[in-house]
Amino acid sequence: MKFADLGLSDELLRAIDESGYSEATPIQAGAIPSVLMMRDMIGIAQTGTGKTASFVLPMIDILAHGRARARMPRSLILEPTRELAAQVAENFEKYGKYHKLSMALLIGGVQMGDQVKALEKGVDVLIATPGRLMDLFERGKILLTGCNLLVIDEADRMLDMGFIPDIENICTKLPANRQTLLFSATMPPPIKKLADKFLSNPKTIEVARPASRNENIEQFVVKTSERGKRDTLRGLLEAEDISTAIIFCNRKTTVRELAKSLQRYGYQAGEIHGDMDQSSRIAELDRFKAGTINVLVASDVAARGLDVKGVSHVFNFDAPWHPDDYVHRIGRTGRAGAKGRAFTLVTPSDDEALDNIQKLTGYQIPVHDAGPAERENKPDRSTDERREPRRGGRSDRGARVKADAPKAEAPKADREPRRTEAKRSDAPKKDAGRKPAPTQRHDDDGPDDGWNGPMPGFLSVGFGS
Repeated sequence: MKFADLGLSDELLRAIDESGYSEATPIQAGAIPSVLMMRDMIGIAQTGTGKTASFVLPMIDILAHGRARARMPRSLILEPTRELAAQVAENFEKYGKYHKLSMALLIGGVQMGDQVKALEKGVDVLIATPGRLMDLFERGKILLTGCNLLVIDEADRMLDMGFIPDIENICTKLPANRQTLLFSATMPPPIKKLADKFLSNPKTIEVARPASRNENIEQFVVKTSERGKRDTLRGLLEAEDISTAIIFCNRKTTVRELAKSLQRYGYQAGEIHGDMDQSSRIAELDRFKAGTINVLVASDVAARGLDVKGVSHVFNFDAPWHPDDYVHRIGRTGRAGAKGRAFTLVTPSDDEALDNIQKLTGYQIPVHDAGPAERENKPDRSTDERREPRRGGRSDRGARVKADAPKAEAPKADREPRRTEAKRSDAPKKDAGRKPAPTQRHDDDGPDDGWNGPMPGFLSVGFGS
């Protein structure tokens, strides 16, 4: 269905056309008319389906009439992470350029001063993470009594991060007579309970079965060992025709270490995780979008909602602890009808996680032969010596060997970079095979104590000598 048939204004249609779109996706075609009719709505759709535009576009037209008052936003959009909030703000700027709407972005990791100033002037659209919103509300810097439109985006992610109590609290501060839109990839019981409590006779729009397989993404499992993971990954990066790739890790420490390792081997790699401040995250994402780097190593903070065009590959360096995260991770590729490839590196300790993923998706993921790099993962020099650089940006063999040997390591490191790399595996030998049990998570925008997932069992015991 064309956007022109959905009842949007001429100014908005002009902005959509200039952005290069004319055909609405199924979630957009289903949601936009209902939102324009001021109905409460539940939208269930896979990632990469154009969900953000399905509420941004009609909101622009709804808010075109009216005037904002100081400290009283006219609408509120709740997002689980800073990155998603910033992305929604970009959508408003892109599609609302012919409308005179004011907007404020309330996220953690940045100074409150400018945010408070924007609120005092009055805003039509307030985009916020729950934590920062509640902080400013409790300080008396914001009033929600004039907010007549609420969007709860990525509700299942909110649940994972422990934000549901905050959302319930926020809903009680808003006018009872309001329009509420809730979007989620899945509808677990707590989200259904939330919808029943705060939405009035909502229309439900489901465009795909949750967690169903995306036919545009070729999925593979790559069997390896803890010691051989990095070697296996580099073998895949060499063998695949990669334009841009995202590599997901479960822990922030693994993200940092793997990004540095890839850089030493000559890859144009960056990193994004919860220990970085907001300006650093944005800068790294901008580098990735601009093509300055073509490999981004990330924690799950980047798994949901981020729309980067042209991501050809996704690699799960760690099998995700939660099967839902698998769906959202691989959803960074194969977007908007494009083709993509997703590889998940699994060790014997990942059998349960892999089974859970396959049960959720209803798809038996085929095993990919990664070639010599994965054969019992014998990290000797001969494997790397057989490889030739595939890109102009890669240095020659001699340069890569020298770069991969940090001065602080043993003198042998200059002669045996591959052996050293193996010794610096992300998981110590004594803990290999232990699988952390899934627990409720508080990801990067919640309390950040250095971990990016459930607490491993080995941390509950003392460290002896």
